[in-house]
Amino acid sequence: MTKPSVKTNNNLRADAALVLYQILEQGKSARECLPTSQLRHTDQNKAWLQEMVFGVLRQLPILQYWLRLLLETPLKNKFKVAEHLILLGFYQIAFSRVSQHAAVSETVEACKPLKIDAMRGLINAILRNFIRLDVQHNLPDDAQVLSGLPKWLYKKLSTAYPDDLTDIIHQIESKAPLWLRVNTKNISHADFLGELDKQAIEYSLSSLHVEAVILSKGADIISLPGFAQGWFAVQDGAAQLAAHYLAPKPNEHILDCCAAPGGKTCHILELSESLHLTALEIDNQRMTKVSENLLRLGHSAQLILGDASRPSDWWDGRPFDRILLDAPCSATGIIRRHPDIKWLRKAKDIDALVLIQQQILDAMWPLLKPGGVMLYATCSILPEENHQQIDDFLARTNDAQLDLQFKHDDIHCGQQILPGNQQMDGFYYCRLIKSAQIND
Repeated sequence: MTKPSVKTNNNLRADAALVLYQILEQGKSARECLPTSQLRHTDQNKAWLQEMVFGVLRQLPILQYWLRLLLETPLKNKFKVAEHLILLGFYQIAFSRVSQHAAVSETVEACKPLKIDAMRGLINAILRNFIRLDVQHNLPDDAQVLSGLPKWLYKKLSTAYPDDLTDIIHQIESKAPLWLRVNTKNISHADFLGELDKQAIEYSLSSLHVEAVILSKGADIISLPGFAQGWFAVQDGAAQLAAHYLAPKPNEHILDCCAAPGGKTCHILELSESLHLTALEIDNQRMTKVSENLLRLGHSAQLILGDASRPSDWWDGRPFDRILLDAPCSATGIIRRHPDIKWLRKAKDIDALVLIQQQILDAMWPLLKPGGVMLYATCSILPEENHQQIDDFLARTNDAQLDLQFKHDDIHCGQQILPGNQQMDGFYYCRLIKSAQIND
């Protein structure tokens, strides 16, 4: 497939279409390609660009349904990007506050920087027909398409959460709130709130999170009070539970496994004094994020670049009192923050992830002291990555016991947080205790 290009002329819609093309056709993540396109724009336009890209990704199935109604033959090669431009036009008309005139004219104008001028007439005709025929009210009798989810994910969630499915879909398609965690090593929670009040920044608090602040509106993080001084970190409420569930004690030897980007690493260090904390990460670029977060927040930890499934390559033989295993997962619990996950993740990926989780669990367990604690965590809402994974681990591991505080019911172990619960992302936690002796 011929790769489309865009001239650097600050055309927002051309950039949005190109980002969508890179995500949906080339399998790149929004984190990879969106910042590059945003560099050309003002802060206001950066926000608009992200809103449009994420909006199309959230509504993709219905937008594609409309595209099939109005485009007789799929486009190919260098013209494929025109389909993404049309989807963007549909989204502006059906789901945004952009005027119909601007949605049509400006979208058509984006053909020039994308070097697909031959598509101008076709795109103009399709968008005008979309308006003239009132296509946005032509909805399929297909719950999966209307859900905004890919077929495989809709099926899995329908099976796992039949009673909660409607709310899960609604939450996945909603914008996530912006959570902050106050670094109480550098400023008290009350004093930080006072700084927000001085700048008239609206917020709310959570009864579940003593260090948290939930901003009422989106914000430029760097411009918030105390960013450079390390007064706070950006961290969703569900992720903020990890350090508290791990419950570190002074002078303990702790491993944060799969640590990037380092939010939980820093939070653990903020909860207890004199910890010897090791942060393990397999990816060098992601480890850089851990280092940056530690530096800004004023913490220090031992950083090890290594594979969690192969501790013999890096472990010094000293057992850990506690291990946080934030396992690689499908990230289905944070789709509302990263809607590209829906389309980058495939059904076949889940079995591979489950195997990796199993391998890491089995590799990490021997590193834990007798009587020690392992907190298993994922940002997934799929049972096979969560309570089913832990059920299997407990069945094959004689000296592993479930902390009864994390026994959900007679069938499910662990705590499954669904998207939107107390404004949090979807997350799973299970706390495991290593027996002092093995009882065969």
